[in-house]
Amino acid sequence: MRRACSTLLLLVATASGMAETGQAGKTALNERHRAWLAEVDPLILSDEKRVFVGLSTDYQRDAFIDRFWRERDPHPETARNELKERYVGRVAQARALYANLGDDRARIYLVHGEPAALESVRCSGNYSAAEIWVYQGSEQVSYAVVLIFLVPRDGSAFVWHPKTEHADLQISQVSRCVGGEQLNLAAAAIRAQGVDWELAFQGMVAKPRPKNEEWLATFQAFTTDVPADAETFDAEIAFAFPGRHQHRTVAQGMLTVPVESIEVGENLGFRSYNFELTGEVVLNGQLFENFRYKFAFPADDYLGIELPLAFQRYLRPGDYTLILRLEDLNGKSFYRYEEPLEVPRSEVPFDRPTAPDSWTARLFAEATAAVARGETSIRIVPPRSLLQRGLVRFDTLAIGEIARVAFILDERRLLTKNRPPYNVEIDLGEFPEPHSLRVEALGAEGEMLAFDEIDINAAGERFTVKLLEPQPGVEYSNSLLARSRVEEPRGQSLERLEYYLNDNLVATLYQRPFVQPIALPPAGQLTYVRAVAYLTDGRAAEDLVFINAPEHLEQIDVQVVELYTTVLDAFGRPVLGLERGDFEVLEDKVPQELVRFETLENQPIHVGILFDNSASMGPILDYTRVAALRFFQEALTPRDRAAVITFNRFPRLAIGLTNDLRRLGGGLAGLTAEGETALYDSVMFGLYYFAGVRGQRALLLLSDGKDEVSRFDYEETLDYARRAGVTLYSIGLFQSGPAVRAKLQQLADETGGRAFYLDDLNRLSEVYSLIEEELRSQYLLAYQSSNQENVEAFRSIQVKLSRKDLTPRTLSGYYP
Repeated sequence: MRRACSTLLLLVATASGMAETGQAGKTALNERHRAWLAEVDPLILSDEKRVFVGLSTDYQRDAFIDRFWRERDPHPETARNELKERYVGRVAQARALYANLGDDRARIYLVHGEPAALESVRCSGNYSAAEIWVYQGSEQVSYAVVLIFLVPRDGSAFVWHPKTEHADLQISQVSRCVGGEQLNLAAAAIRAQGVDWELAFQGMVAKPRPKNEEWLATFQAFTTDVPADAETFDAEIAFAFPGRHQHRTVAQGMLTVPVESIEVGENLGFRSYNFELTGEVVLNGQLFENFRYKFAFPADDYLGIELPLAFQRYLRPGDYTLILRLEDLNGKSFYRYEEPLEVPRSEVPFDRPTAPDSWTARLFAEATAAVARGETSIRIVPPRSLLQRGLVRFDTLAIGEIARVAFILDERRLLTKNRPPYNVEIDLGEFPEPHSLRVEALGAEGEMLAFDEIDINAAGERFTVKLLEPQPGVEYSNSLLARSRVEEPRGQSLERLEYYLNDNLVATLYQRPFVQPIALPPAGQLTYVRAVAYLTDGRAAEDLVFINAPEHLEQIDVQVVELYTTVLDAFGRPVLGLERGDFEVLEDKVPQELVRFETLENQPIHVGILFDNSASMGPILDYTRVAALRFFQEALTPRDRAAVITFNRFPRLAIGLTNDLRRLGGGLAGLTAEGETALYDSVMFGLYYFAGVRGQRALLLLSDGKDEVSRFDYEETLDYARRAGVTLYSIGLFQSGPAVRAKLQQLADETGGRAFYLDDLNRLSEVYSLIEEELRSQYLLAYQSSNQENVEAFRSIQVKLSRKDLTPRTLSGYYP
């Protein structure tokens, strides 16, 4: 039954005894939160401030503040938040130095810190003083800038701007005072710089952007507030605590909703019930955690019965307040629940009188029993270094009653250990080839209890999802507890994880743990569970496991070979306008059938500059750095991503994939030419980093081409380049001799790129423009190889064109 929300409380049958259909009244900002807003005014964006002021409760505002600082943490991989620590210290210093935090000096100081030089002008009259601040860069900007502050006798200091109406008069009034000569010089220098100063000034007063500008929308999506005039529906809720998980209690919630209370949605003929559940767990007035799920139910499978919505969290024993908001996405109506939740230390099943109907409890009995049995898990500890070769030790973290552990490399069982510690040393060979390592935790009868799997030497920007449960070969009846592990690339954020049962979306999870009970169809039906993870930039990864599949069913990985192909005319310029029929692809001289053909004019690209800053680059370092920055500024669109990798004796990821031009410029700023050159090691590192990125990928190598101290030799680097599938553009500078040029040329040819050799740096920008044009003018040719042999040998690729006056460039081949 629908009804309008009111201030009354509606009693329904729940485990806790009461549900509230309205929402708590909004509390005004307290003094602490008003003070915080004033302190962070130079940082907080207008949309962030609007959301903060609009929050309903103090615990939500505290959670916002915590997230605000985390999104600005320059090094989130460490325990410290260096920006927050610096900023809090500067607030205290600014309060001591200036009358208030609204003073422009305070605002600039809070964001950029102390200037490199400061000159004071003291005088009488309308202005008691002026100050000249000189910056040679800061944490936020990489350029030099001069700022003049005028300090009125009865107000806060403000930044002088040469374009204001009374700018000349303001300077003349102060220039006759002590130190006025320096003021005149500073003002003249600012005027002379013109547009350059204006751009630098705008950069100084601009509010720094958070690394992930989507965080605010994500934060808002977790709200438990319900619109005051919204319609509502009835639901029932019960809880069970079926076991423990790493010193926490497993808390399972079960919402049941009568189908007559909600509406059916239809999309392309598919009818379904659709919900979004958001929750907050509050402990001692602070937000302990929040969560968000989406559920979908095929309407034809749930005629006249209640819909079960199950969720699972891991909580420490104690007394909490739980707030839930359940929205019917088709009918735009709501159910809201806010009650105390006591989390026990011991197991408590779904056996209370107020629990949902018994059929629902039976439906999820297997999933609940899996938790009650206690978690058995095993995980491989990833090795610390990136590229692995030779004898490498692999450790595992094992939990539960495990009889023995089997180690399997590339589908070949190496050994089985009967007692802990469960570790092994594996000889991976002299070359860092890709491998797959799997460990299986076995029970006393040899049954598999848990497993883990990692790829070795696979990718630096790796994005994967792995279904840990269900497991192949294990029997499931009515339900199962799906568990997944997701590995995001460094610096990237996960947007959501979706669970599918066959082709039907069952649940969407927006935060860890990625654990979800799933009800199974009747026995005898061939069924599979699929997990699909999405990053905020749209990239996806997935895994699939068949449930109760017959023994003869084989799961085959179908490998589709993708060729990003450039076509050049006789003058070396890219050619567009060709059709599928103009191309022929041969693998080991055998023609292949194209399953996909696209022209890629406006597709996002991922590009990295591999920048040589060894001692031999000293005379030309500044010029090449400026040219690289100009390439980023002119070539990148909002959908593209770029990275900066610098190298001398060792490669260093200066800036990971981003479209933030300020960060990319910072990665190139402050470089000095020093040390010897590890060219081949650095090319290997760059290829490794980009190997996990999907779509168009290109690595631009800028170097004089000399290698002096690499651990890997040229042949190993060439072989790895063939395996990585990343297009390499080589730009050799000045000293590149014939032997060096031949190697750079081969690296480019084998990967579908090009090699350029420059004796005139003025041509560098031209080369960058040509590379950009190529990347925007490619064709995607995809085929499924007709060679089904399971042999790891290099397969050569040749692309032919119907027009003999054109030249195609793509990968020379690949390893299956």
